Amino acid sequence: MGVVIRRAGESDRADAVRLLDVAFQNDPVSSWVFPGEEDRRRRHGALMDAFYDLALSQGYVDIAEDGSAVALWWSVPAGGDADAEAGADASGEEGPAQLRAAIDPDNARIEEIGRLTGEAHPTDRPHQYLHMVGVSPERQGEGLGSALIGAVLERCDREGLHAYLEASSSRSRALYTRLGFHFTGKAIDLPDGPHLWPMWREPRPFGTDGGDTDRFA
Repeated sequence: MGVVIRRAGESDRADAVRLLDVAFQNDPVSSWVFPGEEDRRRRHGALMDAFYDLALSQGYVDIAEDGSAVALWWSVPAGGDADAEAGADASGEEGPAQLRAAIDPDNARIEEIGRLTGEAHPTDRPHQYLHMVGVSPERQGEGLGSALIGAVLERCDREGLHAYLEASSSRSRALYTRLGFHFTGKAIDLPDGPHLWPMWREPRPFGTDGGDTDRFA
């Protein structure tokens, strides 16, 4: 059965942020950023809301028509500063520091992960950056995430665009590999936490089979 995908906007914010909050509440990276369970329940949604803002300003958000899955993408130009919290305010304060100040000033890990991912992010070629993709827990395993990602990768292949992401588990790394992404060679090591694997994808000749992706969630 096909998945109907549309571009999300401001009116979808509440539902999309709620989905991302639930989908990533127990993710290893989210658990590292907010190690206390109670603190994570209180503050994690605000971080997802900030990420939604960034996707709307830096790129776009795709959502399944039934609201079961959402993907945040950034369109990064060559030479662009594409850390996880891009930009600086009028005072020159960088994005990761801004995000920390807005979400949880006492939590240095919010700023640290933004700086680490920013340092690893390639800047030599324009690309589509998959910041995150979330699927409702009860719908995982149905291929919804693959459908959202695949729609953008099809456009990348058609238009000759590159793509980039950071895989947060060995399982997702293997699945992204089947989608044509390749590990860049140096993992991002979160201090006393999980690894992230930066992955790059060259555009394929349009129509090339992307492989077995129906188990992606």
